[in-house]
Amino acid sequence: MAESLQISNAIAAVLPDLPDQVVKSVEDALKTLGAVTTDDLKYIAEGDLLPVLKPIQDRRLVAAWAQKDSFTPTPAPACSPPVSLQSSLSSVTPSPTSSTATSSPSGSYRPAPNWIDNFQIPWQKLSEEILQSLERQKRPSPKLRREMIRIVVSEMIKICKNPTKHNTTEIAKRMVARYPKSLQDVIDGDVIGLGYHSLAKQLQSRVENVKRPDTPKIQKRKAASDDDTDEISAEQRASVQDTYGCVNWMPKHLPLPETVESQLEKKEKMKTFEDMNYNSDVVKDFIKSTYFTQRKEINNGASIQKLSQDWPFLFKEVGMAAHFQELTGVSLIVSFLANVDKKGARLLNFFKRVDAHKHKQVLDALLKLETERGQSTGCSEEVIQMVLLLMAHFDEKEQHLFHYVEKTSLAEEVQMENVPPTPCLIVCGSSCFASETFMLSIDRKVVNDHITSFTSAICLMFGSYYCLNIHYPVDLRSTLEFLQRCFFSINPENGTKVEWNKKRKVFSVNPRVLTLISDLADHEWTFQ
Repeated sequence: MAESLQISNAIAAVLPDLPDQVVKSVEDALKTLGAVTTDDLKYIAEGDLLPVLKPIQDRRLVAAWAQKDSFTPTPAPACSPPVSLQSSLSSVTPSPTSSTATSSPSGSYRPAPNWIDNFQIPWQKLSEEILQSLERQKRPSPKLRREMIRIVVSEMIKICKNPTKHNTTEIAKRMVARYPKSLQDVIDGDVIGLGYHSLAKQLQSRVENVKRPDTPKIQKRKAASDDDTDEISAEQRASVQDTYGCVNWMPKHLPLPETVESQLEKKEKMKTFEDMNYNSDVVKDFIKSTYFTQRKEINNGASIQKLSQDWPFLFKEVGMAAHFQELTGVSLIVSFLANVDKKGARLLNFFKRVDAHKHKQVLDALLKLETERGQSTGCSEEVIQMVLLLMAHFDEKEQHLFHYVEKTSLAEEVQMENVPPTPCLIVCGSSCFASETFMLSIDRKVVNDHITSFTSAICLMFGSYYCLNIHYPVDLRSTLEFLQRCFFSINPENGTKVEWNKKRKVFSVNPRVLTLISDLADHEWTFQ
């Protein structure tokens, strides 16, 4: 216990503002690496803590621990947020001098370096209607929310003419901490991400709008990237993306009492299960007990062809669900169905009553789906509508996720050159509603040719990205991230699973996903 406290203090001495849950994750990572005393910390190398920390945080720890006196706590830099929520939110009414800037000539204007530490959110300037909503733990209407954003940003600009994204994020954290019920990113009670991303986005957008008239058009500066993997090599970046959302990406040791020989025996035995009526519980136990070997082969880059031959159950529902749960700590099928039951009706209601009136592509998709659906009802039919309308909302094309073939087509008859290389569902029929069988294709190879429900097909498709270290394609980034956060309950704080693209700015939380989450949260209060 004493050593654990010393290690915790050693982390806090270098990164005093690190949240408690992240400190705990760093401690766990250090234990996994074998660091059990503070003397062991000097052997930690740069990059060892990347799955848990951002690159700069990782480098700061390693640099500090390499020195003898690194464990003496040092004061945080003047501009280093976040500050204590208790001190910043102890009173709704700020002091007269805290939210206004000292007047000075514009040419010599400089905000105090620690202005964000002393900034008081101007709650007293909000309208009575906004305050009533906040105090009664109700979500302000979009109009009132925009009014609140304008007032807060106006006060920020008085003190600092160029607030950074870091500043707006810190203020969003404080606001959400003060009124979580009213301002958090939630859908049906489930907090999405860290809960403050959409508010931070709105604050930043307002800051940029206010600054725009004063920004000379000829002066262009490369914006600071929000991609957590920007400052590391391509190989390290891929590693960070592969481990995104995972809790057990690569086990350190074989589970007791397993041996290399017993793993091989189980691997061979599972291949024979396909030819008989196998017991799902037995398969699940075999998948769990051989998880170490599966991850080792996947992480070492085994081809889809080899994996499908060596681990056929990895591509079936029972096997992938077991592997996915070991990898992410999330139950693939159970989590998805529970979230569909909780949020699906609201999402469909939003698309039909609100979104279809705003976006022509959503209205077109809705009319097409109503025609194709006919009189059929059931869980899979609702899921089909949900996924296809979600793609229409984000304007992401069906052909990147679905490939349609004749109802009687066999796997060997599919023209694979027309199928995308990323996980794709081959629909045997004219539409997802008409199909009784789906196939899963990965790397243009059919790895499962007999999936009998759309719900299972979507879960297998999504699970493939995590189980097989596949990055989200840019063409599907919004749909997949929304499913990940809202329907599979995977909400990492940092990083991204979207494939890296030099031409595109990559965000840890997709802004389009944030906007939809915010719109749904607003819709939640009016949905009956």
